[in-house]
Amino acid sequence: MTEDTPLPFDLPAVQRKKVTADFAGGSISSDGGLVLLRAAERRLVLAETLAGCIREWRDPERTVHTLPAMLRFRMFAIACGYEDADDCDELRADPLFKLAVGRAPESGRDLWSQPTMSRLENAPSRVEVARLTAALVDVFCRSFPIPPAAITLDIDDTCDAVHGHQQLSLFNANYDTRCFLPIHVYHVESGKPVAVLEEHDTQGGSGRCDLAHV
Repeated sequence: MTEDTPLPFDLPAVQRKKVTADFAGGSISSDGGLVLLRAAERRLVLAETLAGCIREWRDPERTVHTLPAMLRFRMFAIACGYEDADDCDELRADPLFKLAVGRAPESGRDLWSQPTMSRLENAPSRVEVARLTAALVDVFCRSFPIPPAAITLDIDDTCDAVHGHQQLSLFNANYDTRCFLPIHVYHVESGKPVAVLEEHDTQGGSGRCDLAHV
């Protein structure tokens, strides 16, 4: 519904006060949790840390957006359940996403569209992808004010089934399906994420693990 239709009658007053129904809600968002995500990301300095692992491939004279801001938008979108880059086309004007990235909700410039996000995701080289994963380990280590004497890691693969022949997906005999098979590493005592490895294995056994950024 794109146009509001005024009520054909007046609402009854309450205690001599006029009651009016107004459906002009202005800019709204359904992702209130972004406020907390923004605070957590700023404390971890996550976007800047990851941006430092990626070589700037863009022409500086034509570059408007910084890498940390672009990474922030993509991370926040994924954390809110918008895992596909084309979701950015709908989210780029969302007031809370703009606020989380550091722009004014109303007057600030809109964020990035799907083509820009896709170029960002495909920009890192294989070496830079490894650096991104190592940076996540660094963030985990920085989370301890005092280095622990020992830690316990929980390492599990996660079958992410695909429906077709998406790039880099392979058939896994153990799960009897074509899938991605990222390996998640968590710190048992605190539940903190440590890193994610991407396993390339067509037989369902112990395959070769490549570092992959998340």
